[in-house]
Amino acid sequence: MGYFRLRIRELAQAKGWTLKNVADRSGVNYNTLKSYVQRDALNTVDLTTVLKIARAFDVTVEELVEVLEE
Repeated sequence: MGYFRLRIRELAQAKGWTLKNVADRSGVNYNTLKSYVQRDALNTVDLTTVLKIARAFDVTVEELVEVLEE
């Protein structure tokens, strides 16, 4: 199983957004976003949530996801 992380913090900083802004713009629960940001590596996430976050940033899923280990 591979590990990855979501580049939420970097993308938010580039836009000058807080995690609360990202939550509001994406419709994703703030606590969910916060848990994704705080973990060094993820192995599962809800794909619908990832798509919502990517749309909020106007990026592709590939630009949002950083593969750490395949």
